[in-house]
This record gives sequence, C-alpha cells and structure tokens, in this order.
Amino acid sequence: MSDYGHPLTFGSFLTPGNADPTRPVELAMLSEQVGLDLVTFQDHPYQPAFLDTWTLLSFVAARTERVRLSANVTNLPLRPPAVLARSVASLDLLSGGRMELGLGAGAFWDAIEAMGGRRLSPGQGVRALEEAIEIIRQIWDVDARGGVRVEGEFHRAVGAKRGPAPAHDVGIWLGAYKPRMLALTGRRADGWLPSLAYLQPGDLARGNAIIDEAAAEAGRSPADVRRLLNINGRFAATGRGPLHGPTEQWAEELADLALTEGISTFILGSDDPDDLRRFAAEVAPATRELVAAERATPPSGTATAQASGAPPRASDAGGTPAATPTRVAASALAVVPTPDDGVRRSDVRVWDEAARPAGPAPDPQRTYTAHEQAGAQHLIDVHDGLRAELAQIHDLIEQVAAGLIDVGTARSHINTMTMRQNKWTLGTYCESYCRIVTTHHTIEDRSLFPHLRRADPRLKPVIDRLEEEHHAIHDVLEGVDRALVAFVATPDGMAELRAAVDLLSDTLLSHLSYEERELVEPIARLGAH
Repeated sequence: MSDYGHPLTFGSFLTPGNADPTRPVELAMLSEQVGLDLVTFQDHPYQPAFLDTWTLLSFVAARTERVRLSANVTNLPLRPPAVLARSVASLDLLSGGRMELGLGAGAFWDAIEAMGGRRLSPGQGVRALEEAIEIIRQIWDVDARGGVRVEGEFHRAVGAKRGPAPAHDVGIWLGAYKPRMLALTGRRADGWLPSLAYLQPGDLARGNAIIDEAAAEAGRSPADVRRLLNINGRFAATGRGPLHGPTEQWAEELADLALTEGISTFILGSDDPDDLRRFAAEVAPATRELVAAERATPPSGTATAQASGAPPRASDAGGTPAATPTRVAASALAVVPTPDDGVRRSDVRVWDEAARPAGPAPDPQRTYTAHEQAGAQHLIDVHDGLRAELAQIHDLIEQVAAGLIDVGTARSHINTMTMRQNKWTLGTYCESYCRIVTTHHTIEDRSLFPHLRRADPRLKPVIDRLEEEHHAIHDVLEGVDRALVAFVATPDGMAELRAAVDLLSDTLLSHLSYEERELVEPIARLGAH
C-alpha cells in the first residue's frame, strides 16, 4: 500500500478536435467554472483532425484564469526539447504560472516518421527522453553559468543561451509504462502519468515500486514524484463495473486508488459537459472527504489506545522492546462556531429561527484531544467553503447585471451547486451541505446524523430540524435557478434574480451557523462515525 500524502487534484482530458474549434476551448472553460484543477489535451501533431495542442493551450490560457494546463502528453519526437522548454516557460509566464509539462517518448512511429520525426526503438526512446529532460531543465536554470551543453545521442545543445525561467517550478510528468521509463520517472521526473485503460491489474503497484526504488537510488524521496492517472468511465444509476456506476461508487474507487496506489491527481477523459460537471461537483469533493477521513484516522494500537487506558506492549512481535506510546494531550474545546451576524437581505422568511431546538449543554469539565477537535474544525472548514461559494454567486449575479458574462455561464455555476444539494438529506459528515454523499459504505457507516442520533438521543430534535432545513434550502436553490431562467426571457428580471439570491444567503448562512452551534461539540465528543 502506498499513500504519498499529496493533496488530491482533479482534471479533464479533452479531445483537441478541429471540426468545431470552439468546442475544446469551451470545455476547458467549463472545467474551470465547475472547479476542476487541471485541463489537459492529447498531443498528436500528425493527426489532421486535431488542433495543434500547443497553439490550443495558448488560446485556452488566455481564456481562463485559474486552472492549470498541460499536454497529456507532449509528443517529444516532434517537439525539439530546447524549443519546447522555451514554449513552456513563455506560456507559464503569460498564464501566471499555470503550465505543467507532460512528456512522452513517442508511440505511433509510422505517423511520427511521416511527419519527419526519427523512428526510435523503445530503448532509444527512453534515452532520448532523458536527454530532452536534461536540456529542458538546463534551459530553465537561468542562475547557472554558461550555456546549455548536452552532448546526447539523440538531442544536443552546444552552448544555447539559458532562459526564460518559468513563473513557477513546472512539473515534468512522464507517460510511462515499461520498466526503463518508470525508472527514469523515479530518477528525473516530478510525476508519473499513465492511463488506467492501458494498465493491467497490479501494474500500478509494480510501477510505484520501480519508481520508488529509482528515486531512492538517485537520492530522492519517492514522495517527490506525484502519481497522476488518466481515467475513463460512465455514470449510471447502478454499478455495472469499475468506474461504471453512481458517483458514490466512483468516489469509493478513486479513494481506494489514492490510499492504496498513491494516486493524487485524477484526470477524466470525457468531452461530455455533464460528465465534467458531475466529476467536479460530486466525485471530487466526495473522494477528498473519504481520503481526508482515512488519513486522519490514527493507526490502531497507537496513542489513541494508550490514552483510553490500554496497557503498552512490552515488545513487538519480533521481541524488540516497543516504545511507550505517548498519551494524547487533551484540552478545552477551542473550536469556535461561526456566529450568525443577523444580517438579512430578504423580507421572506423560510422558517422560524426562534423555533429551532437546542441540544444538550456541554459538560464544562470535558476535555478534547487534538484529533477530536480536528473533526469538529473540519465541519467549519467545509462550511467556510460553502460561504465562499455563496459570495461567488453574488459576484456572478453582479457580473451578469453589468453585462460582463452571460446568464448561461452564471447558471452553469449555480447548477453545480444545485446538483450538490440534491443529496443533502442523507446528512453525511461534512457533506450535509455542499459535499455530497459518497459511497454506500459512507452512507451506512459514516453518516453523521444517524450516528449522532444513536450516540446521544438528546440530539434528535436538533438533527430532525437540520434535515428539514436541508429540504428548504434545496427549494431555495431551485428558486435561484428558476430566476436565472426567467432572467433570460424577461427584460426586467434582475430584481427577481437578486431577490432569489438574497433569500439563498439568508437561509444558507443562518443554517450553517445553527448547525455549527449545535454540532461542533457533539462531533468532537462523539466523533463523526
């Protein structure tokens, strides 16, 4: 099992087709709008049905602001490394540090040769790739003295001037499958980028082992190499196979890949806008929650057991004296719920706030470990993300009013939120609002509300009320969407749209504060599952 501890990121793998040249650009912009971290395009310069990938990346960089960009992967035999290095650095500077460099040794050699490239054997391809990486890194190393000098068998640089340096440390990700390429990845690269469809069972574990060993031999940490994965799949109401089923199944499978195979970047190959929205809005946050929960769980038999009174072992299984576990420190609850500021934008009242029940008063003598307090703080962190999204919605509406964006773009953002709310009533830990339910296992074993009801029956009135409010907020979100639709057809629909968003602010912010007030202490005391 390998978990290298990297934060999870999610991206799209788009077809650079030229039949409708605006479509890949629009899909890239949509990827950014729905919250994906990365947009990638395949690079096949010999394919006449495709746009040139580096020209497309430049155009997309100018039409986006946040999302990172990369070829997936760059066809090195048709991209001279010194020129490629300057292209990447230039686009990284122009885009504000958003470029990464996926590299491949080449595969379709008939087509490459037809375009003027040199046909290479697999071994030659690996040696050519290593020479290219050396040239690229030297071009970027503007602080080194002298010109770039690489006397390679396939690529040469004999005094080329260095620069420009990229705006950030551009990652070099290799599309590797065979042992020699995997070893090169461990020695020289920043990431491993295979496609799941080309892998056999056990290939990820075998690849990780080769990369880790090569990294260690080169004096590097295995964690220096990020593990990325191109994936394909289909969303369906019921499970029909790997990555073919509901979003809960997708999240469970991706979380397993993260925790057991070390994958920290998942890149979805799809040109379907609905797939991209669902991947960003449902699969990505659910996968992050599962992985975060597992990473936060202390190993069995460690400090937690000792704190609960379990005697320390005198020795481990091999007879070696075991270190005495350190007792977990505890203190008063320091997690502070976000107060309701009392500001209301709308005259409409969806519920009677005065009728909200309160839970049991906390025990003033109770103390909480750092792990217990982290669980409570996580709820607030997720809520802060929702508050930030709400501020974004207000900003979108103002942009529509000012004519800076069209209503379709704004509606795409709102619909992403609306899609998330469809499963609020299941009440999973930290997904009661914007984070949707992930897997059947999560629903049954990690669901916050049922757990709290069982653990402390005094919380039942509070939890019942929170679930009622989930339904009400869902209706309010649908009202925002209806107002957006009406705005298209009604010249004076801005007032209705603002009113709907104001009501959303009132209900959601009030609800988040109420939930934090009532559940922060029980989560710390009882745990999330």
